[in-house]
Amino acid sequence: MLENIQTILSEIETFNSDKAEKIEEFRIKHLSKKGSIASLFENFRNVPVEQKKAVGQALNELKTVALAKINELKEKLTDTENASENGAIDLTLPGVPLKLGSRHPLSLVRNEILGIFERLGFTISEGPEIEDDWHNFSALNFPEEHPARDMQDTFFLSKNPDIVLHTHTSSVQVRDMETQKLPIRLVTPGRVFRNEAISARAHCIFHQIEALYIDKDVSFADLKQTLTYFAKEFFGSETKIRLRPSFFPFTEPSAEMDVTCSLCKGEGCNVCKGTGWLEILGCGMVHPNVLELNGIDKTMNTGFALGMGIERITMLKYGIKDLRLFFENDIRFLEQFIA
Repeated sequence: MLENIQTILSEIETFNSDKAEKIEEFRIKHLSKKGSIASLFENFRNVPVEQKKAVGQALNELKTVALAKINELKEKLTDTENASENGAIDLTLPGVPLKLGSRHPLSLVRNEILGIFERLGFTISEGPEIEDDWHNFSALNFPEEHPARDMQDTFFLSKNPDIVLHTHTSSVQVRDMETQKLPIRLVTPGRVFRNEAISARAHCIFHQIEALYIDKDVSFADLKQTLTYFAKEFFGSETKIRLRPSFFPFTEPSAEMDVTCSLCKGEGCNVCKGTGWLEILGCGMVHPNVLELNGIDKTMNTGFALGMGIERITMLKYGIKDLRLFFENDIRFLEQFIA
C-alpha cells in the first residue's frame, strides 16, 4: 500500500503542463470519484491495524499534494491567459507566419512597359492629377468646341470650371515641354479620369502610359521603329504591328496601332473577333500647333507621341475579361499574380 502511495506521489510531483485539457485529465485520473486516490481510500479498510496510522497519514498527505498541484497549475494557466488579454507577449508561443503579398497586375505591367522605354533612353516623368484647362486641353490643340470638353467626358471641379481631373497624362508632357530643354524623351505613367459608365470594358478611373520624343529631324520612321521594338519586347519576338490612320487633336498624322493577337497568333479567335489583330494604342507625329503653343520652334523641331491604357494591355497579357476586377481588391484575384 505504501509503495503504491509513493509511486503516485512521485507521479504527481513531477507532473507539469500549461494545457487546460491535460491538467483536467490529470485531475480526473487521481482526484475523481473513480481516481487512483479514491481507490486507495477504498482499499484502506483492508490495511492491517498496526499499519493504519502510517498508511492513513500517507494517504492524507497524497491527497493534499495532489490538490495543491492542481491548484498551482490552474493558477499559472489563468495568469498566462490574463497576460495575453492585457497585451503582454508570451515568448514561449510559436511565431505567427506572415503571408507574403504580391504586386497588383497593373503595377507589374506598368513596370514592365516603363522598363522597355527606359532601355530606349526615355526618362520617367510624373505630374499632378488635378489640372487647369490650359495643360489638359488648350495647349494640346483641343478646340473650344471639342466634345472632350463636355461634362459627359470630363470631371470638372464645380467651384472652378477651369480645373479638371486630368483626362490623359499628356498634361504632364505639356508641363515638361514648358520647362525642359530639347531634346525631350519622356514616358509619363499616371492615373486618369473620365466621366464614363462603369462596366466590364470601361471605368471612370484608369491608368495610362504616354511617351513623347521631340528633337530635330524626328520622323514617322522613328515612331514606327519605337513601336515595333516595344511590341516585340512586350508581346514576344514574333509579334507584328499594324498602323491604321486615325485622328487626335495633338498629333498629325495620327494612327492606331494593332498587334497580332497573342492568343491565336494572328489566326483569328473570339478575343480578336476573328481578325487576328488587337488594338493597343494611339500615336502620331506631334502637331505643329502643339509645338508652337508650348514655345518650341516648329520649323526646327519635330516629334512623336504615343499613349496606351495599362488596363487594356494587362487584360490582353493575362486574359482578364472584366476591367472592374482591377479595382475590387479581391485577394483571391490578386494572389494569382507574382512579381
